[in-house]
Amino acid sequence: MKNLKYDTYTVESVTSGHPDKICDQVSDAILDACLSQDPKSRVAVECMGAHGHFYIGGELTTNATINAARIAKSVYKQIGYKDKLKVTTNIIKQSSDISQGVDIGGAGDQGIMYGYATDETESYLPIGVYLVHKLTKGLEDLRKSGKIEWLMPDGKAQVTVSNGRVTKVLVSCQHNEKVDQDTIRKGLKKHLIGPVVDEYGQGYEVLINPTGRFVYGGFYADTGLTGRKIMVDSYGGMMPHGGGAFSGKDPTKVDRSGAYMTRYVAKNLVYRGLGKRCLVSVSYAIGKAEPLMVYATNEKDEDLSDYVKKHFDFRPLAIIEKLNLRQPIYRDTAAYGHFGRDGFPWERLEKV
Repeated sequence: MKNLKYDTYTVESVTSGHPDKICDQVSDAILDACLSQDPKSRVAVECMGAHGHFYIGGELTTNATINAARIAKSVYKQIGYKDKLKVTTNIIKQSSDISQGVDIGGAGDQGIMYGYATDETESYLPIGVYLVHKLTKGLEDLRKSGKIEWLMPDGKAQVTVSNGRVTKVLVSCQHNEKVDQDTIRKGLKKHLIGPVVDEYGQGYEVLINPTGRFVYGGFYADTGLTGRKIMVDSYGGMMPHGGGAFSGKDPTKVDRSGAYMTRYVAKNLVYRGLGKRCLVSVSYAIGKAEPLMVYATNEKDEDLSDYVKKHFDFRPLAIIEKLNLRQPIYRDTAAYGHFGRDGFPWERLEKV
């Protein structure tokens, strides 16, 4: 992992109205509803939406009383969609084979998690990842503020960076059918792309709605699934990913809490001057509290594992306590990346 940096790369982000992100937000809204009533809820909820239909499946062990279908419809409306969804639910209790290990503080599943941080930006994320989320969040802000009235909820962006400078920007935005593409192009360059990107590149290529039309979006045009945007959620594909999605999972699931802890540790390693870029990885066995592996390195390929093991506790319950992960904070994580945003406990900076 020498360097922990790409000279040229492309990363993407999607808006909260993207079909996959609708599913992530519903999954995490259900999790939050459970945690707000019962902080020790165990939740594993997956969603799929397609063409007027929405399916919610999963496992709950909780004292909370929730209406998953009502939550789904509320989230859908809050995002900005007006069409109706036919919601089907199939939620059961967590398997006793899993719970017997979690009951004693063990990991809720096996898996590998990675966390990364760099000193390139104040967010401790690579420039491209930082900018591409600003573009998609900017689309939502322009729509919800009414500043650009023809914007609709669905949308995507990509940013290409070469040697620290932006070379290409791609924005695809859902729009009403009355607006022409020239107006869209001029409006987004003036109100979105220029203000966000100009500081990081000049003369970069801009592509907006490459097909020439994006009227139909959301579940009308596409299918969505919880957990299908794991690279958007993390580091844009620039760093390894263990494969486990975050949304819809309570913090006993190390897919989520382990990924948050490795980000927390990587960010604090950079903050403490132990590297300009740091990668931390951890692995677990289901039902076991002690991780199978903890490894950390920096851009010089220096092994920081012993330092990390000395100063940070990766047992699941220790992570939950350290980062206060039984709070109902997860719906806000489900769009525009889980990392590099103020307010989440895994983004805190602390000195030993």
